[in-house]
Amino acid sequence: MNKKRQPLIGIDLGGTNLRVGLIKDNKIIKISTEKVTKTGSAEDIYNGMVRMIESIIDSHTAGMGIGVPGLVEEGVVYDLANIPQWKEMPLKHLLESRFNIPVYINNDANCFAAGEKYYGHGKKAGSVIGLIIGTGMGAGVIINNKLYEGRNCGAGEFGCIPYLDHNYEYYCSGQFFANKYKTTAHDAERQACHGNKEALRIYREFGAHLGMAIQTVLYSYDPELIVLGGSVSKAFALFKDSMYEALTGFVFKKTIQNIKIEVSEIQDIAIYGAASLYYDSLIKGLPRGTGAATKV
Repeated sequence: MNKKRQPLIGIDLGGTNLRVGLIKDNKIIKISTEKVTKTGSAEDIYNGMVRMIESIIDSHTAGMGIGVPGLVEEGVVYDLANIPQWKEMPLKHLLESRFNIPVYINNDANCFAAGEKYYGHGKKAGSVIGLIIGTGMGAGVIINNKLYEGRNCGAGEFGCIPYLDHNYEYYCSGQFFANKYKTTAHDAERQACHGNKEALRIYREFGAHLGMAIQTVLYSYDPELIVLGGSVSKAFALFKDSMYEALTGFVFKKTIQNIKIEVSEIQDIAIYGAASLYYDSLIKGLPRGTGAATKV
């Protein structure tokens, strides 16, 4: 892949904001942001997105990627909680017809992994797991330099794996702080940074659970690199030691010696990640107009 890349558009269709960015020479040079509205018709919301794209696109733009917090099949977006009007939105077809450039749509966790592969810590790694620990737990999987989604688009759903009396998501995301200690990860972090012993203990416990989840990741895919993202990952210093301590029980010691675990450092990773779908399509050799199904 050439270091000097073609201009791309990345779109982050988040829970509260729609952000559209134009990336040129590996940097976002223009960005447009609007609140996601649950009012108005499906057509109105789509037309608003088109206007945002029109405000930043240029004649050299090679492609467009979109990350969504929901289900996509063959470029059709289904039942987004943040946009209930889009029950079955053929977004890929509409945007390709409108702008005459290839459009790729994928789950936001897959976009995160792709963004780290092409713009972040994973540039030199052939196998990367992008593990998001925020309000929930999600993951994207890069194998042999390509996004791997599985036959039925379920690859990387580590949060759904049963663990203790619930699953990994219950113990390895913001849900842990809310469900077990009736607080938030942010409040616990703030108290821990002020030396509160109970908050420090809670984060050590969280790290132990996350270490067990990472063991499952290692047994499943044995990647070169794991990149942590999401709001809870910002408190890495508070749970790093207990997370690594939990990994000492891993059977294959060479794996633990070699594995690299990093925290994402890219601002606007969601936009970069969405744009990275274009490069993933080149690696996979996908022709224009195709769109793999993507997981929730």
